[in-house]
Amino acid sequence: MKTETVHLNGIEMFVETDGSGEPLLLLHGGGGCHEDWMYPGREELVREYSLIAPDARGHGRSTSPTRTITHRQCAVDTLALLDHLNIARCKAIGLSMGGNILLHMATMQPERIAAMAVVSATMYFPEQARAIMRQVPIEGQPASEWEVMRKRHRHGDDQIVALWEWQRGMKDSYDDMNFTPPHLNKITASTLIVYGDRDFLYPVEMGVEMYRAIPRAALWIVPNGGHGPVFGDNASQFAMTALTFFRSVPL
Repeated sequence: MKTETVHLNGIEMFVETDGSGEPLLLLHGGGGCHEDWMYPGREELVREYSLIAPDARGHGRSTSPTRTITHRQCAVDTLALLDHLNIARCKAIGLSMGGNILLHMATMQPERIAAMAVVSATMYFPEQARAIMRQVPIEGQPASEWEVMRKRHRHGDDQIVALWEWQRGMKDSYDDMNFTPPHLNKITASTLIVYGDRDFLYPVEMGVEMYRAIPRAALWIVPNGGHGPVFGDNASQFAMTALTFFRSVPL
């Protein structure tokens, strides 16, 4: 396992790499960090791939001096990271925010992504998601939440507050995630769309809409699955499903 901090696009991006074989990019969810990948089948993935797990700007050990975070900018950052690592083309898994970032990457530079699994991603923020974003507290977070966040994010409490402000601020964001079917039709990557049928942020119909818009797409709806339905009892099945999907796609 190797870690490094890369200076790009005005930030310091932390990245962990491990394993051998074809490159597999792992993008965590909003408010998370690279360490989250130990839970949804990392041990199975590292047996076949060289894993690349960065912290998105403002998350984990990565900085964000402007305190501004967008999925589009994170996609630009991640493409710059691939350039730094001399990776012209890879496979990828993105969870929630990470899946949204992959949608941007796969439409900005389609040739860079051979295959991807996007878990609980969205074309746009529906009203039910915005209602939840409006309720993200900044003041009065319980001590238990502070403890969890301090273990994940290593640049102090100001970084954590900035993340909560970003999560709540997405309620007013309309340009960052605003994909239409014609836009997604540009994606050339073989795409596995994973959705929980009880996702509290994004209704399962959005997964079906993406499935119909992306040319080389497959859809896996996880029964009784919520947002990010690839942890816990579903982790091993997710890893095996993703690996089987990726094996059928040449790099």
